Amino acid sequence: MDRRSLLTVATGAVGAVAASQMPVSAAPLAHPGGHAGSPAGAGRPVTTFNVISDIQGDLRDLGVALEDMHRTNPASSGLAVAGDITPRGYDAEYAAVTAELGRHTHTHTVAWAIGNHEFYVPKWRDPSTLAQDTWPNGTTEDSLFRSFYNFSGRNTVYAEHSFGGIPVLSLGTEKYMHFHDPKLWDEVWLSEDQFRWLEDRLAYWARRRKPVMVVTHHPLPNTVSGSHNQLYSRDYLQADRLLAILGRHRDVFLFCGHTHWDLGLSDWYVRRVVPGTANLDGFSVVNTGAVQTGYTDDGKGGEVSVPGTFNQGLQVEVFRDRVVVKARDFAAGNWLKQITVPLSTRI
Repeated sequence: MDRRSLLTVATGAVGAVAASQMPVSAAPLAHPGGHAGSPAGAGRPVTTFNVISDIQGDLRDLGVALEDMHRTNPASSGLAVAGDITPRGYDAEYAAVTAELGRHTHTHTVAWAIGNHEFYVPKWRDPSTLAQDTWPNGTTEDSLFRSFYNFSGRNTVYAEHSFGGIPVLSLGTEKYMHFHDPKLWDEVWLSEDQFRWLEDRLAYWARRRKPVMVVTHHPLPNTVSGSHNQLYSRDYLQADRLLAILGRHRDVFLFCGHTHWDLGLSDWYVRRVVPGTANLDGFSVVNTGAVQTGYTDDGKGGEVSVPGTFNQGLQVEVFRDRVVVKARDFAAGNWLKQITVPLSTRI
């Protein structure tokens, strides 16, 4: 693949993407538990939190991730999960995630985003019988959303949480498009209500000079790793409108998963500049990596992870004048890289 610089120059759905002139610096990695990118005398973070994505039923690696996050960030104020919580969206699969969370010490504030795997029940006649030729096998679109709502404890796919006083907005599709158009499958559709809500919340927090963390499953086109690939570049049916809203705000951080692309790639983080907006510095977009890892028989009665798969995620540290995002390999217990992004105003 084309490995671009951290500040990507590309063409996108709404026009050219320009490299930001805002100073964004890479800093040495800290030891586990340390605050990387925090110069002496610069103060402690306002808050720290974690971001993961794409559990997809891999409860073993979820447990590994939860244990590692607790060791490295025991005072975490929240956990954001950027979709694909389950492999298919069955209630029993949601219950298994809840049970696994209960086996580990973790923050009580969890912001769940919905992913495409939450809509895969219709491909199955029953949990043991794949039957894609008879889709939707009696499953209704409404039942899929109800399962997510029951699990997440809310009645919309979009929601706001507070991680130590920092707003976290979760976005997600409000239609599973194959129910509405036989030519479509996992594309993302946002309602007018969700767009208005997003605009209002971003404007509200901008007036209060707070950075805003936005969590969504699918990457926006021409942003982070994988989003230039045709497989992922057309996921949003209203990409231009969503980019135009986010692109007005310099202190927005968009976290997205879906691709399972390695956080070791150079474009794990980019600044996305949206032409036509007054914000010439763009907004931050960060790949979350993926928790889900494949396993195979090791020939000795055990299992080993499949080469090329990763159990990765992020630790985010919000200071009064900057945000530090650190990429983590949970299984290896290693920091992979980090980025320090200055804020336009002090919190």
